[in-house]
Amino acid sequence: MSVRRLAEDQFQPAAFAFSDENAVWADKTIQKYPAGRQQSAVIPLLMRAQEQDGWVTRAAIEKIADMLDMAYIRVLEVATFYTQFQLHPVGTRAHVQVCGTTPCMLRGSEALMSVCKSKIHAHPFERNAEGTLSWEEVECLGACVNAPMVMIGKDTYEDLTPERLEEIIDTFATGNGASIKPGTQVDRIFSAPEGGLTSLTTEEPKARTRAKKTDAESVSAPADGAPIPPSEAGRPKSTDAETNAALKTPATAPKGAAKNAKAAEQQPVSGTAPAEPAPAARAETAAAAKPSLTDKNRPAGIEKPAAPDDLKMISGVGPKIEATLNEIGIFTFSQVAGWKKAEREWVDGYLNFRGRIERDDWVKQAKALAKGGEAEYIKVFGKKPR
Repeated sequence: MSVRRLAEDQFQPAAFAFSDENAVWADKTIQKYPAGRQQSAVIPLLMRAQEQDGWVTRAAIEKIADMLDMAYIRVLEVATFYTQFQLHPVGTRAHVQVCGTTPCMLRGSEALMSVCKSKIHAHPFERNAEGTLSWEEVECLGACVNAPMVMIGKDTYEDLTPERLEEIIDTFATGNGASIKPGTQVDRIFSAPEGGLTSLTTEEPKARTRAKKTDAESVSAPADGAPIPPSEAGRPKSTDAETNAALKTPATAPKGAAKNAKAAEQQPVSGTAPAEPAPAARAETAAAAKPSLTDKNRPAGIEKPAAPDDLKMISGVGPKIEATLNEIGIFTFSQVAGWKKAEREWVDGYLNFRGRIERDDWVKQAKALAKGGEAEYIKVFGKKPR
């Protein structure tokens, strides 16, 4: 960050006072904070002082410090740290902030700065001869999709060309800046595509008009005697080919249809108990896939030692996983460090965290911790264990 200093004494006014309206606003703002925390109002008060005078003066800093019972140096630190505060006089009619961050630069912000140099002053922060205009380069102003852009006051002017910026600057120079509409300066709505929408340009199709009921709809009944719903009676049955064509069903539809048909056959008929819910079925499947505790690839466990290692120091091991590892006899870093591939796969399956051990490299972490604890871990990984 560049060094930011207050303007020379020749530019500094002798005193500062909020206007009557701003003084009332400042008092209400200070009262928003609890007793002993009024200093939190320093930034909004500095900003209001800048909006009133155009820049932050030494007198304003001292006045705000007195209002908030702060040392002058503390308020000065805030004003010089945040680049939103202008520490030198700026143009009385416009201070143009040109975004120079990458998206705007790629879209021509350097040409906009050239315009500012020719129309205002060759150097940033310097005012024109009349003292009405000034400019500076700033970091991202937050409208990258509408690059390049500038900010004047609280308004942004986007999608600029050098010619359009010249027009804007000339208008502000005459004191008619309020006549310029902020935002995009091209044929687009906010950040929509130039020239209008390119998608979602048609209305959603209207719902189909339902056909009138026929006599057959009200009297027809299926073979089992159950009444046919009015919406279904008299409707011709479509073939699978017709349905697929109408819905533009992908080529995988036959497999899906067969699967759905099989599921329908397994549904209980009226009066029978409902089928077991899907979550329970999934739970049973997961339990069935869990490796057995008697599997030959299960890592050897040990009795709980008097001072077991804190396995949570291994990244990827939380309290729940540590408890599960303890249940199967895993208590030390050296045990984890010695796991072979088959053992790692068994633990991965048992924890139902596929890939966790390899992804977080538990073995390497455990070797470091077993060798030299936290110091060795930092040496190997360059950071403290979790």
